[in-house]
Amino acid sequence: MRDGPPESAGRAALLKFLIPSLIGGFTFLVPVRDEGVITIPMAIASNSLGELLKDYLPAIVLAIVTMSAALSLWFSTRRAAEAAGGGRLRQIFTVNRAWLTVRVAGFAVASMIFFQVGPEAVWSDATGRVVMYDLATVLVTIFVVASFLMPLLTDYGLMELAGTLLSRAFRVAFRLPGRSCIDALASWMAAAPVGVLLTSQQFERGNYSGREAAVIATNFSVVSVPFCVIVAEFVGLAHLFVQYYLTVVIAGLVAAVITPRIPPLSRIPDTYSEAGKQLEEDLYPPQGLLRAGVDAALRKSAGAPGFRNLLSTAVHNLFDIWFGLMPALIAIGTLGLVVAEYTPIFRWLSYPFIPLLQLMQLPEAAAAAPALLVGFADMFLPAVLAKNLASELTRFVVITVSITQLIYMTEVGVLILKTRIPLSFLNLVQVFLIRTLITLPIAAAFGHLFVGGA
Repeated sequence: MRDGPPESAGRAALLKFLIPSLIGGFTFLVPVRDEGVITIPMAIASNSLGELLKDYLPAIVLAIVTMSAALSLWFSTRRAAEAAGGGRLRQIFTVNRAWLTVRVAGFAVASMIFFQVGPEAVWSDATGRVVMYDLATVLVTIFVVASFLMPLLTDYGLMELAGTLLSRAFRVAFRLPGRSCIDALASWMAAAPVGVLLTSQQFERGNYSGREAAVIATNFSVVSVPFCVIVAEFVGLAHLFVQYYLTVVIAGLVAAVITPRIPPLSRIPDTYSEAGKQLEEDLYPPQGLLRAGVDAALRKSAGAPGFRNLLSTAVHNLFDIWFGLMPALIAIGTLGLVVAEYTPIFRWLSYPFIPLLQLMQLPEAAAAAPALLVGFADMFLPAVLAKNLASELTRFVVITVSITQLIYMTEVGVLILKTRIPLSFLNLVQVFLIRTLITLPIAAAFGHLFVGGA
């Protein structure tokens, strides 16, 4: 008589791993061509939803920030918090005074933008309307799709398989677990906020330490390929896209190797969230990496929650992002664009970069220097400034650096601050500047190689 589970049970376990993982991998990680543009199925679904709701999305954004402000005011009072018990609504809407102020400010700013009242600097086409109509509306639909499909990546073993196979390479190169490659790929093919959301969820579950989550969020939440194409076309460098993206990849990898090894990231302790426990990684399993990866994937899929629990968690994650991120995005993002558009602050701060650009023999150094810093406010601003530069070489360098900086407050920065990942605003400024200083000479060197002195 044969011991152990029947063969059908083994096939069932394998299918429980393979089917969701293949769907999740295809949805988030496989590039496809849609109307002449390289994208991924998740982005197609998000864009389709956005097209369906196009006329209603600004009003939906306003409704989200209004509910966030009103319910946060209610639940953040002692009496309401006690009445609410420990429910999920309380978790989403009970915040400290600083975040309560941000949520109320987000409602006020969104109302000014939607109804076009108050100072024009707040709701102009170059500031508030960019944040609310071009960015927030897109993120609403992205997070709807991502929240419901992301468990296919995280809960059925795909991260365990990929993490085991890449454990040695990622540990040596980036001081990270191999499973973080999924975060990077999700950002690369979808959008940077998707990678941050994935990293935050893994940190909350105890799968990443605080240092690992901070490193992944600031070094692997890369700008998507479709956005890189848009930037290259916008500044008139579409004919150099291959050279430009090759430079982005090389500069980004160099920054990802160096940045985690120096402060502030190197000083973040390897402590884990209260909700989870550390996942041990065996870099040299006796059965080999492939077999160990498959075994880990099957164990993960065997313990995956049922459909109802996954649906409940997805709805909670969606509401947490919507009601927590949107007000901060609109308040902080609009403020950043107002500062960039209507004050000379970024120009003043960029003065030290002028001699650095001149040393690298880049034309129009004085005009290009502010473009190296405005990306901290919004990732598209450097391209807007670079478009007016006559030098093709300088345009090449500016957009390459802007793509590798990664810390954009209107998107990635606000989302990181909203999570429990142990990074402060000052830390984000430091990482932004460090990545700029690392990638700038690389971009300049490849610019001279590919573009010359144009």
